Amino acid sequence: MAGLQFQSSGMLSREQLVYLFDRFSELTAQPDVKRRISDAVDDKQEAVAVTTALQEGIFLEMEVDPSFGISCLGKVNTIYENDRDLMIQFYKFVASEEMACDEAELGTEEYAKKLHNQQMLQGKASPFWKTSFAFILSVQLEMLKYMRKFHLDDQSTILDKLRQNLENANFDEEASVLPTDQIQETVRRRVSPLFMPAN
Repeated sequence: MAGLQFQSSGMLSREQLVYLFDRFSELTAQPDVKRRISDAVDDKQEAVAVTTALQEGIFLEMEVDPSFGISCLGKVNTIYENDRDLMIQFYKFVASEEMACDEAELGTEEYAKKLHNQQMLQGKASPFWKTSFAFILSVQLEMLKYMRKFHLDDQSTILDKLRQNLENANFDEEASVLPTDQIQETVRRRVSPLFMPAN
């Protein structure tokens, strides 16, 4: 490792990001990784600390400085905003991390029940939790499409609000979507009180 030069400047390329997203999805689907995240939760550690460590490990595989790689993830929405396919993959990546944490915290059976119950409430019941995963993703993607109608600064504010909601709700999947009225309110609050836009 001593002779390796790790990337620590610029921005991750599209290919690097796609590799990260695919590799992370592959790892979090493995039983031993799921067990590792669950064990961390049992030891009163944050599940997100394990998923972040997984991402850092992937960055090392890619010869990217882990702290630099993590910082790049915060810029994906700005740098690649016009790359719809990549943005969809990015939000799937974010959702997969959230769901890996939820599954570890609730346990596989409780998590599957929770997803099923949520589908029942939405009138989209299915016996397969993977279908509910697709449902949650479809709702998140609709939110993303709606968000993209706003200015970049507003999009950043909306994402900050979403992140706060997720943290406050201990990464509960219900907090992974902002309804349109909350998005509008978040943008309104960002506007100076001296200027109130007409409805």
